Amino acid sequence: MEIVEMLRGPVTIIEPRGALDKSGAPPFGDRIFAVIDSGSRNLLVDLQQIVYISSAGFRTLLLAHKRADEVKAKLVLCGVSAEVRRLFELGRVLDLFTICATRDEGVAKAT
Repeated sequence: MEIVEMLRGPVTIIEPRGALDKSGAPPFGDRIFAVIDSGSRNLLVDLQQIVYISSAGFRTLLLAHKRADEVKAKLVLCGVSAEVRRLFELGRVLDLFTICATRDEGVAKAT
């Protein structure tokens, strides 16, 4: 799991690359929680480079969403593949997240 992080204006973009599974989810979770806890309130998670997401990955995203809500941060997702989106629908968590098609749209929604 590689995690790329960058700023675009006031938005912190976190781009995990690889698999959000039982080995990839913990470092991703650690990074996103560190960003939230450091005071960042505008977050975009770009999932374009995710090749697989397991229940551990979904759990990490759900916990990040909960933490963002607790501190009044915006957490937006983009680059969600059709397969991952279908899994969000099956898990009935699609409505919890703001999901955008592109990074530009996601940055706009996160501000």
